[in-house]
Amino acid sequence: MLKTGKPLRWRRLSLAGDDRHLLIPLDHSVSDGPVAPPGQWEALLRELVAGGADGVIVHKGRARTLAPELLGNCALVVHLSASTACSADVDAKVLVGDVEEAVTLGADAVSVHVNIGSDTEGRQLADLGAVARSCDTWGMPLIAMVYPRGPRIENPHDPALLAHVVNVAADLGADMVKTTVALPLDRMAEVVAHSPIPVLAAGGPPDGSDLIEYGTAVMAAGCRGLAVGRRVFSSPSPASLVSRLAAVVHGTAGDGLPNGMSMTDTSSSPSSRYSTIVAGVA
Repeated sequence: MLKTGKPLRWRRLSLAGDDRHLLIPLDHSVSDGPVAPPGQWEALLRELVAGGADGVIVHKGRARTLAPELLGNCALVVHLSASTACSADVDAKVLVGDVEEAVTLGADAVSVHVNIGSDTEGRQLADLGAVARSCDTWGMPLIAMVYPRGPRIENPHDPALLAHVVNVAADLGADMVKTTVALPLDRMAEVVAHSPIPVLAAGGPPDGSDLIEYGTAVMAAGCRGLAVGRRVFSSPSPASLVSRLAAVVHGTAGDGLPNGMSMTDTSSSPSSRYSTIVAGVA
């Protein structure tokens, strides 16, 4: 029976049933500090759900505080990794939960963070492999958040490096990988082409430019979805922003390009407008 669990949970990660995903990470409360005051968490969740988020990502303790009716059809992803901005090594992620806990919380998926190029890369890889084994046992989808980060990384947006990163996630047992984007952005298509599993683009445009155009460009490059946290929960109208992002994620044609855009429309494609971005993705 457990073997049927993963595909059933996986279906709940896409409201439209199109295998595209808009996930809203809210795990920043461990790494950076409060996402919202305690009395405003319920209102924030209601806005995310109303906007059409496919899932939210939280730590296990926060998941225990969520009333089931708040999430509705929005999937629950429990994040198993942590570090804080106060750490001597902010890239050193450690496991703070396990798959069995996530099962008891009713999670639809779990996520694990690995920083390739960090001083503790080896331990983080071992953790990812161990969690993947548990996910197979419990029928739980695994999202690997794998980033090129650390003293050995010269260019975290190098397409060849990112192609390596997404294959690390796939080879160690992840079902989906969230990572930063290649730059220029249209080269993200190369990363996606080399990935055996769906790729989620993390964050938004680092220069603070239009998030909707950025999302459209990422989807045009072939990504399976977006994982946007800070730009959403700090927005004055999270529901409106999520609604627009959901339209970008779920309103694209089967070839990965926005409706009405052909493969020959490269000169006006959204990715071409982001070819000069050179900073890191938030």
